[in-house]
Amino acid sequence: MASSQDTVSGSQGVGSGTERDWRTKLRVYSKSDFVRSFPFWFIPFSIMGLGVYGGIGYNTLISLTDYEGFGEGPDFSLSNLDLDMYVQAMNDPWVWTTGKNTFVLLIVFTTVTMLLGLFLAIMLDRGIRFKEQIQTVYLLPMALSFVVTAQFWLWMYNVNNGLVNTILGVVGLGPYNWIGNPELVLGAVIFALIWQFSGYAMVVFLAGLQSIPDDQFEAAQVDGASIFKTYWRVIIPQLKSSSVSAAVILVIFALKAFTFLFSMFGQYRVPKATDILATLMVREAFKLQNWAYAAAIATILLLMALAVIAPYLHYQHKQGSL
Repeated sequence: MASSQDTVSGSQGVGSGTERDWRTKLRVYSKSDFVRSFPFWFIPFSIMGLGVYGGIGYNTLISLTDYEGFGEGPDFSLSNLDLDMYVQAMNDPWVWTTGKNTFVLLIVFTTVTMLLGLFLAIMLDRGIRFKEQIQTVYLLPMALSFVVTAQFWLWMYNVNNGLVNTILGVVGLGPYNWIGNPELVLGAVIFALIWQFSGYAMVVFLAGLQSIPDDQFEAAQVDGASIFKTYWRVIIPQLKSSSVSAAVILVIFALKAFTFLFSMFGQYRVPKATDILATLMVREAFKLQNWAYAAAIATILLLMALAVIAPYLHYQHKQGSL
């Protein structure tokens, strides 16, 4: 009988110990930085969650309906939710055309901008003359909005008195109707975007170059390597992280090019060669009022963005940066 009582009292002691341990952990947790900072991060986190992730979820729900016009709100009943809008998008030739234009814009704009930014960064890293002035010239466009850039280049491309055509006329190569020519308009748009964002790529690569120890340059010179081989075989391979970061940001900006195109052409129906998924989405929503179809295109754009961001986040996680 005594042993039975000892067992009961022992179990009560364990229970009391477990309870004390639980209370201790709760007391420590209540004094943690996470809990003490709760009043400061909860409100902005809630606003972001509602405005961003709530908006994404609501847009996705609309894409599963057949909502259009300005009548009653969308019907979210289970019987009305389907993938018809996505099937329609996959069977729409214009979606494939705008998707191809989007892909061309992403590849050409991102590649050329990164190459130009890398070239400028190397030149600045070598300590060329007028270094500060060149940095200012190439960084200034980054501070401008898409609207300002579009209007600036619209004037530059003016067929009558634009600076580009004036220069081409002097050398006997112009003038050209850049904006009205289907074969030239996409190149003109990409060139303007490269002008605006090459300074950003330059800064990213310059920061990467300046983080590389100088002794690597000195060792390469001792081995008799030329400047070109030093950068090509030793320095540039170490800019992998900078390249990935710059590429992700540039791709995101390219996917958001609607503002630039709308500002340049002043209408929802932009020239065929520059009609991308973003312009198609806005045109379907605000001009044709096909809200569900536009929401499906927006979801496709979101998936394209995630296809770029997710590998980047995985890469950063592997590098220990997240």
